[in-house]
Amino acid sequence: MTCPTRLRIGAISILLCGGPLVIAQDFLQVRNLFNGKDLSGWVNVNTAKDTWTVQDGILMCTGQPIGVLRTGRQYENFILQLEWKHLEAGGNSGVFVWSEGVPPEGQRLPKGVEVQILELEWAIQHNQTDAYVHGEIFGTGGLTTQPDNPRGVRSKSAEKRCKSKGQWNQYTIVCIDGVIKLSVNGKFVNGIRNASVKKGYICLESEGAPIHFRNIRVIELPAGITPPDRAAPVVEDEPATTKNPQKEANT
Repeated sequence: MTCPTRLRIGAISILLCGGPLVIAQDFLQVRNLFNGKDLSGWVNVNTAKDTWTVQDGILMCTGQPIGVLRTGRQYENFILQLEWKHLEAGGNSGVFVWSEGVPPEGQRLPKGVEVQILELEWAIQHNQTDAYVHGEIFGTGGLTTQPDNPRGVRSKSAEKRCKSKGQWNQYTIVCIDGVIKLSVNGKFVNGIRNASVKKGYICLESEGAPIHFRNIRVIELPAGITPPDRAAPVVEDEPATTKNPQKEANT
C-alpha cells in the first residue's frame, strides 16, 4: 500500500472513529465546522437572532421560526459528521447538503438535498405507517435524486436506528459526485444518486422543535467535474453573529 493511500484511509478513519480533529497533512484534513464557542463560519439565513445559540460546546436551536443556518461557503465532495438530539417527542429537523444559499421567494427552506432528522415518535404522532422516516434523503425545491430505497421520490432508511428524545445520535453523510450515503449511529442505511445539483452549502434546519447539535466536522475530498448548472449559486452575505435576517424581514 502506498503512503498516500495510507494517509487517505487514516484521515477517514480518524473522523469516523472520533479521533484527533486535525491531521498534519494538508489533504483530507478534518475540520470543525462548528467551533463550540460561537457561530463563526455560519450564516443565519432567515431565522430570528435568538433561534441559534451556543453553550458548553453545543449548538442549540429553538426550532422557531422555520428556516436555516448555513455554512459561509459551498462544499462539493466531502464527508460530514455531526451529532444531534431532539428535546421533545416527535421533534423535526434536517441537514441540507448541496443547498442553495437563499430559499426561493415565499419559501422558508432552500433548494437542496435534505437528510431528515426526526425523533422516533414522529411517525406515531403523524399516523405514518412507514416508521423509517427518520434518516430519509430527498431533494427539495425541485432538486431531483434517484433513491436507493424508494418511498415515492424519497429514499428511506433500510433500518430504524435513531434514538429517542434526549439521546445523542450520530450521522455520517458522504457526498461525492451526485451520490450521498448516510450512516446512522455507526451503520450505513440509506443513500441517493444522480442528484441534479452536486455542489452547494450545508444547512441546519429549524423546523418547529428544539434540537441540539455538536461535533460538526467535515473532510473535504478532491473536486470533481461540476458544470455551473449543477452547482448552487454563490451568495455574498454577512456572518451569522452579526446578521439578523428575521428583524430585517420585519422592517
